[in-house]
Amino acid sequence: MNASNRLPLVLRVACVLILVAPTLSGCQLRARAAENTQTHEIRVDELERRYFLHVPPGLPADKAVPLVLMFHGGGGRPAFAERESRFSELADREGFLVAYPEGIGQSWNDGRGDLGLAAQRDNVDDVAFVAALLDDVAGRHEVDPRRVFATGMSNGAIFSHTLAARLSTRIAAIAPVTGGIAQAFSESFAPEQPVSVLILQSTADPLVPYDGGPIRKRGGAERAGILSTAETVRKWVEHNGAKAKAVVAELPDTDPQDGCRVQTFTHSGGRKGSSVVLYRIEGGGHTWPGGLQYLPERFIGKVCRDISATEVIWNFFKAHGRP
Repeated sequence: MNASNRLPLVLRVACVLILVAPTLSGCQLRARAAENTQTHEIRVDELERRYFLHVPPGLPADKAVPLVLMFHGGGGRPAFAERESRFSELADREGFLVAYPEGIGQSWNDGRGDLGLAAQRDNVDDVAFVAALLDDVAGRHEVDPRRVFATGMSNGAIFSHTLAARLSTRIAAIAPVTGGIAQAFSESFAPEQPVSVLILQSTADPLVPYDGGPIRKRGGAERAGILSTAETVRKWVEHNGAKAKAVVAELPDTDPQDGCRVQTFTHSGGRKGSSVVLYRIEGGGHTWPGGLQYLPERFIGKVCRDISATEVIWNFFKAHGRP
């Protein structure tokens, strides 16, 4: 076996050894940015901030297009988020921009007040960073302001809730994966505008509990927590004025070997066409559905193969631009 054939095994072993982030969203070994993804830097609150922007080839210069923000998890990097989600590949087919912002200390100030994360310990204004990023992207490309969306995993998912609540005039819809509303932030939760919300939450997530409470890190230690999935859904449903009773559906078990099933709960009829949808992933872990099994199941749980989170999220976004 030559060195190139041995490398994947070495990387997998290294991934296990570096399981140190409290809300790890994937092995953070080097992942190269995709073709047509470029790095940009902006200065916000005396900090040099960076984001990666994927521009599909042939994107029309004279037509306003959607923009998707994809936030990495705690301990993560933009390049891995791009590789894990494969949003850039989908953007090339569908014709939208994707920005992969980079958090301070590989983390986001998601409102939990977790002093173990650099962005929260230093009280970094990540909402201001995103606002500046939106302005910067709009200065480079024609962005449709009615179709600006945000998604992310883990720490990035929790931050998506916070961002939408504090920047609801600019974010049309969000799709957090494995992350609810921060308990500490929930007390000041008061968005100005309705925001459509798609939540993908796994019932067997060993790090971010479906029923809320402290977020776990390696060794069983606990950190500042989140609301339960039910409470997170309720807060958005009440804010948007959507129907309290959900329409429930069971999705086909397209991969009986993955140990997961998916139920959807749809609260439609919200103000300005908004809705709140929960994908309850029974048996899923701290993973991106349809994505990578980036660490063994004993650390992060199972990857659901019945759906592609990326496809589901984009279809939701396409249907929930701001009127």
